[in-house]
Amino acid sequence: MSARDGDPREPQDPQAPQEQGSEGGSPSPGTGATAIGKKGKKKSPKRRRRARVTLVTAAVLVFALMITLAVPTSRDALLRLWCDTTGGVCPAEPLPPITEEEEEDWRVQMEPEEAALWGNYVALGDSYSSGDGAGDYEEGTAEPGECWRSEHAYANLIEQEFSFEGSLGFYACSGHKGSDMLSQIGTPESQLERVTEHTSLVTVGIGGNDLGFIPVLRTCIVRMPLLERTACTDQEDEVDEKMDAFEETLTKVLTDIRDRAPDARVLVLGYPRLFPEEPPGMYYTLSQGDQLWLNTVAQRFNDRIRDTVYQVDGDIYGTRQVGSVEFVNVFTALKGYEVSEDDSWLNGIVLGQLGEGLRVDRASFHPTAQGQRSIAERVRLQIEEGPERVLFTSRETLERVDSDVLYTELGGPLDPANVVPGTESDGDSPDGDSADEDAEPADEDDEDEGADS
Repeated sequence: MSARDGDPREPQDPQAPQEQGSEGGSPSPGTGATAIGKKGKKKSPKRRRRARVTLVTAAVLVFALMITLAVPTSRDALLRLWCDTTGGVCPAEPLPPITEEEEEDWRVQMEPEEAALWGNYVALGDSYSSGDGAGDYEEGTAEPGECWRSEHAYANLIEQEFSFEGSLGFYACSGHKGSDMLSQIGTPESQLERVTEHTSLVTVGIGGNDLGFIPVLRTCIVRMPLLERTACTDQEDEVDEKMDAFEETLTKVLTDIRDRAPDARVLVLGYPRLFPEEPPGMYYTLSQGDQLWLNTVAQRFNDRIRDTVYQVDGDIYGTRQVGSVEFVNVFTALKGYEVSEDDSWLNGIVLGQLGEGLRVDRASFHPTAQGQRSIAERVRLQIEEGPERVLFTSRETLERVDSDVLYTELGGPLDPANVVPGTESDGDSPDGDSADEDAEPADEDDEDEGADS
């Protein structure tokens, strides 16, 4: 502002002529303390200064908002941006204070690690969780159609890392789908039946076989590359349809786990990236474009899994329930050691005998022992750091738990190794018929696909 605008901080020029008022050429009241707008409206200096301050402040806020949206500066900023975008319940936002009755009657707030360790640990999932491809398999599991459970699987590494009050129940199985988890409920083969009330931690990695990722890879690889340049991307629509269907399947799987173990922390793993972020060249018959497309498929699938997990956990948090469902991002767990690297942490394509060409077998594109260790590190960090919210466990559950209860529950009611003889839960039906005899036979097509994945 100039002195004629009436800024008291600037000296008045004693030689300056007085401005004329609007009437009779006489000075206007408060000359030097008012300004005349273009339309003859008077504006006080305070209002002008206030307007300028408001404009400057607004500009600063808009600039800060643009910077925040473009480059979130913290994990909290990213989470808040996610919550604003989805419109869901945001774990970063505190709920209204709980009442004294709620806090004292049934819920106990716990630190992330203690909330995971007070009971049994049950590990579920498919071949990426069973450790297929990592070697050193449990006796009886390393056969066609079996589960291929490795001592190097991340579940075994996590059990060694932490001191659980209970024990590890390792039931992940190569070839399994989320739909299998649901259809096998009530049978001894069921993974979900292994989850019981005093389970404090569940890890589950599932969905790759529902998506048919190994068959997708096989279609991409086992081809004449010069004649079928779009063999990969032509599968886009079918892949998207399977992703859509799996969201509902995963929601049902997580709901069932929550029904069986409402106090548990449920950690849901995504899948690692298979190819470098910038592929250096061809990988056998896969072009750079094919590799990038396969990476985007894995990323989009992880996003679907993450979104489903956030939705389920948002319902838990918003209704003041105990336990949690958390996403573990392992997409970059093998960064720098993808399948085409010299020191890869993934099993690559298997070369057959002369004349047999390339073979995408069961363990192709599955983590090695080192790859499993890297995935285990992501799980370990999630256990220690927890979700972006407080965790609660039922006081009644904690008061009931002891070593006998944990031992008895491990394996679930249909596990013949840990049931009380003579009861209906020892694998026999009430009529005395074996549960195995009543179980529906597996679909032959599922068996064939499972053997490859």
